[in-house]
Amino acid sequence: MDEKREDGRAVTQLRPLSCTRNVLNRAHGSASFSQGETRILAAVYGPKAGTKKNENPEKACIEVIWKPKSGQIGKAEKEYEMIVKRTLQNICLLNVHPNTTTSIIIQVVNDDGSLLPCAINAACSALVDAGIPLKYLAVAISCCISENEDCILDPNKLEEQKMKALVYLVFRNSIMSVLDEESTQVGESIENGIVTSVTHGVMTVNNYFQCMEQGRAAIKPLSDFLRKKLQSKVQSDVSVAG
Repeated sequence: MDEKREDGRAVTQLRPLSCTRNVLNRAHGSASFSQGETRILAAVYGPKAGTKKNENPEKACIEVIWKPKSGQIGKAEKEYEMIVKRTLQNICLLNVHPNTTTSIIIQVVNDDGSLLPCAINAACSALVDAGIPLKYLAVAISCCISENEDCILDPNKLEEQKMKALVYLVFRNSIMSVLDEESTQVGESIENGIVTSVTHGVMTVNNYFQCMEQGRAAIKPLSDFLRKKLQSKVQSDVSVAG
């Protein structure tokens, strides 16, 4: 597992991270998030009165619109929209603004691997920037299984193409939780709990749990990075208000 990758990283090493909030003037909240050369721009509009068709009016509606870097939206992008929507529905407090719709626009700026986790991290940052009530912050990461059965974290595009299986994992960041212990559901653990898990390719059960273990270990530096970026903006906003 000490083997070096083509870009010089260790198999458990993440690419450099970057996060900037409030990058769009007309959006209610926005964020730019980068993992290596992969970059996503997320914008939040709402909450606006009314819900979409077939949505529960007693709760807030989350709408996700995925915009590729170029060309038309396809099957893969539709799947990404669904995954991001379900993830955000799990972390948002939907009872706070019933019968409203919050739209999240995901714009792909550049794709060099681990696109979906980068999009989820960008969307969560934009939701915080917009002041949307969250139960907890979600932190996303991707893991690959190589032909040699190695688990590789945060793969770039070239690595993804060579792997036999891929896992997208979204964990809860308990530090950012606004729910107390009594308000969580019975049997639901906030600490490093799984919000979303998506697999592609063929892997064994052991492979999957190996990815879970490596992913859970890797979310601490990612969580610390996000918390620092998001809290610094909140503190500056409080200073301005004071």
